[in-house]
Amino acid sequence: TCDTGDQQTTAAVRLKEPAATIVEKLKDVATYEGEDAVFECRLSRETAQDAQWFLGDVPLQSNEMNEIRVQGTRHSLILRKVTLEDCGSITFKVGQHSSAA
Repeated sequence: TCDTGDQQTTAAVRLKEPAATIVEKLKDVATYEGEDAVFECRLSRETAQDAQWFLGDVPLQSNEMNEIRVQGTRHSLILRKVTLEDCGSITFKVGQHSSAA
């Protein structure tokens, strides 16, 4: 705000969070039925943007079968005790970027 006594003007500063990019992509995982499958990727920066994991077209959430972790720029998905039904494409998406394995 600028105030000269008889006149006043105000302006605002707004910041946009830069988009994160995927700098370390997912890698294919082969494991045995009943074991865990671990997928990891790394982003260019920590971000508040929504990141999402998918098995095929199904969005995944952390629960007793899927563990989703975020440690700084590293994002991990652990599929617990995989079965044949878990075979397929795993995709990680953040903003306009995605990686699949």
